[in-house]
Order: sequence, then C-alpha cells, then structure tokens
Amino acid sequence: MSEFDTALLGNRCWLELATGERIELTHDRWIRPPAGADGLLLDRCAGPTLDVGCGPGRLTAALTTRGVAALGIDTSPTAVRLTRQRGAAALHRDVFGPVPGEGRWRHVLLADGNIGIGGDPAALLHRVGELLGSRGTALVELDPPGRGLRRDRVRIRSGAAVPGASWFTWAWLGLDALTEVIGKTALRVRWTTRWEQRWFAELERR
Repeated sequence: MSEFDTALLGNRCWLELATGERIELTHDRWIRPPAGADGLLLDRCAGPTLDVGCGPGRLTAALTTRGVAALGIDTSPTAVRLTRQRGAAALHRDVFGPVPGEGRWRHVLLADGNIGIGGDPAALLHRVGELLGSRGTALVELDPPGRGLRRDRVRIRSGAAVPGASWFTWAWLGLDALTEVIGKTALRVRWTTRWEQRWFAELERR
C-alpha cells in the first residue's frame, strides 16, 4: 500500500517537499460527502462530467446520485476501488493517456488541488481542452491570489508512514497566475469566485 492509499483511507497526510517544507493535505475533506463549496462545482455540472484525480470519488458519486453522467479517473487503484464502492463509475487512467470520450465531455473537474497533476498546469489544461467538447467547460480549484505558480518535487507522507515513498513533481496555481497559464492553451476564463476560503474558476474553450 502506498502513502497515497493510506491517505485515501482516512489517515492524516501531508506533502513533503524537496526543500523539507511540509504542506498539510485536506484528506478529511476527500473522504467526507460533498459539502459547502463543493456544491458550487456540482451545481455547474449540467452534463457528462469527467472527474480527474477523483480520489475516493465523493464528487463523482454525488454527480451520479444527481443523475449526471460522471466518470472518475485516477492513477491509484485504491481510489478507483473506493469510487466504485460509492456506486460511481471510475477507471484506472492517467489523464495524459487515453481517456474515454475525448473531445466530448461537457465538463472536466480539477478539484482539491488537482491542478497540480503532472507539475505543469499549462500542459494539464491543454490536455483538458482536448477532452472537452466544443461547448464544454473546466471547473478548477485554485490557490488564493498572490500565490502565483509554483512547482516542486514532493512525496506524500502520513501518520502510517510507508518506507520508500516515491518523489514526483507537483504544482500549485494561484488565481493571479491563471490568465498567464491559460494563455498557452485553447481555454479562457468564464468566471472566478471565492467561497469558504476556497477559490474556483470556470474555463471555456476559445
């Protein structure tokens, strides 16, 4: 079992950066049913939705319950299993690899810091643009304004430490850096907002 898997199962966890800095992860939010600001994301999903980095599937399952066609993808088999246990559809996939429904998704979700996947938000959002249909939108959770764009080598650590946790590249994108980053993609900002200390944007195809 990986460190990420222990986090998915409810253990306290954090990102350990190559600099030695630690960033606490909101693992408790991952495993709870959607609440508060999560509703903003769910309410915007009016058609088939791809939840990238779905984790234990709280958003994918909530959309399914609402009658919205939704698919979660994650590189963790544990995440896929937990999502399916919630009654939602999920596949073991890398967003940069083959994904069902490419070019036809009405919405793509990047919640809970998943804008950092791959360590290059511009590349990730370019890929999201390929996944969306012509009138599709991406719903993205961001860091607060003033954070800019940051990349680092990180690994996940938890209270149930697993020896040999793997290092990988991750990124953080503040609202202030969003316009510059999406300038390199086929997307543009439809709106941005703050809700309960969380920041969000909806992006649409140009």
